[in-house]
Amino acid sequence: MSSIKKFVSDTVIYGLTTIISRMIGFLMTPIYLQRFRDAAEYGVYSNFYAWVSMLNAILAFGMETTYFRYLQKVDSKDKDRVFNNSFFVTVATSILLLLTVYLFTDPIARWFADGGDIASYTKYIKYFVFILVADALAVVPFAKLRAQGRPIRYSYLKFINIFVNLASILFFIVYLPSSIKTSSFWFDIAGDWYQEGLIGFVFISNLLASAITLLLLVPELLTLNLRVDRVLLKSMLGYSLPILVANISFIINENLDKMIFPKLLPGEEGLTQLGIYNAVAKIAIFLNLFVTAFRLGAEPFFFSYAKNENAPKTYAKIMQYFVLLMVFVMIGLTVNLSWLKFFIKGNELAPEEYWTGLHIVPILLFNFVLLGIYMNLSVWYKLTDHTRYALYIAGIGAAVTILLNILLIPTYSYLGAVLSTTVVYVIMISLSLFWGQKYYPVPYPFLKIFGYLAVGLLISFSSFFILDSNPWIGNVMLLIVVLGALFVERKNLETLLKRR
Repeated sequence: MSSIKKFVSDTVIYGLTTIISRMIGFLMTPIYLQRFRDAAEYGVYSNFYAWVSMLNAILAFGMETTYFRYLQKVDSKDKDRVFNNSFFVTVATSILLLLTVYLFTDPIARWFADGGDIASYTKYIKYFVFILVADALAVVPFAKLRAQGRPIRYSYLKFINIFVNLASILFFIVYLPSSIKTSSFWFDIAGDWYQEGLIGFVFISNLLASAITLLLLVPELLTLNLRVDRVLLKSMLGYSLPILVANISFIINENLDKMIFPKLLPGEEGLTQLGIYNAVAKIAIFLNLFVTAFRLGAEPFFFSYAKNENAPKTYAKIMQYFVLLMVFVMIGLTVNLSWLKFFIKGNELAPEEYWTGLHIVPILLFNFVLLGIYMNLSVWYKLTDHTRYALYIAGIGAAVTILLNILLIPTYSYLGAVLSTTVVYVIMISLSLFWGQKYYPVPYPFLKIFGYLAVGLLISFSSFFILDSNPWIGNVMLLIVVLGALFVERKNLETLLKRR
């Protein structure tokens, strides 16, 4: 099997469950928007999960990337010590989080509530601390399954998580409300405590899924030996710390707007605008899925293939085809917005409430393309152990994000948020290219990549802002782009398909 075919295979296998999970999240969006009381309630949902992304990064402490890297650096007999040390770090961070939240639950709840229902926020925070801990403790065992090449067990556990979460959500927000009204059995059980349209039931479902998944990982956890190798741990922490800070900075770049939105636009209006922003962002989920699947397949592949003499050329080809496929998806979503918008239709009281944000979709999609490019470029500092540059790049990006969000969101709402992200990703890509080509030169076909991006932007923006998202004209343009790209890349594709 050729190297690129192996990469695609790994990406499909390990990205499939993530893709399905995100797809289900997308398909559940219409149910959320119609069942929740209003856009402000969905804003609470958006705000909490934005914070979860940040805390997940802190708890994982960069151990997933560090684990893969150190498997390549140590002898075979020492690989178990890498696993033990990695897991020990996530245990330590989880304990620290639990202690912090339970010592300061009340002030944390008051900060989130900002004058709202403190009792509800207190419950939400307690749900989430256990969700975060369960997910953090599962990070390294799942990484071990990927490193061992055990896609069946990996996928099985991920699918169990998806099923439990989905079944619980459907039970709490679809089945139970109607059953309480029609069945005396369910009325007697849940009539006193159930509140229809309450976001907390989604959080409870997430907690159940995370807890059951961690329980099913017990066979992997039983192989642990929590005796720490201090010398190895010190080395691993030295490698992971810049990655941790970079990940935090990266989360700031990606989710800070949703985290601080209610503070920059206070009150009900801020939560409503945040709800609209997050609902519209769901339309871009397909491109985000592609980026996520790429990351899951790319990291183990890049590390394992790094010693091959053709590695830089292979990484360049991966970038080229990756950008091309992302451009196809970006165009495809934009030209079909006229019917995709019905996935974010509101409840019967305000059915078109979320459609007011559709004008940011082309920019959101382009931002995901830029994110994918940056993730692809990041291979250089991971392979050369120059992880401090990840800190520099993401730190600069985070500083610019904070500044632009503070300046733009109060005036331009979520449009200011997405434009801030565009500027930040361009800066991060430029910095990564500048340093990356110095320490680990990769012969990227820049003209082709810029050409694909230019064509994608031109068609996406003209389709929405000039052609009013006419799907017939838009899909004809997409077909022309696909055929044109296949013609341009025909020789490379023929060579790739002939390899075994």
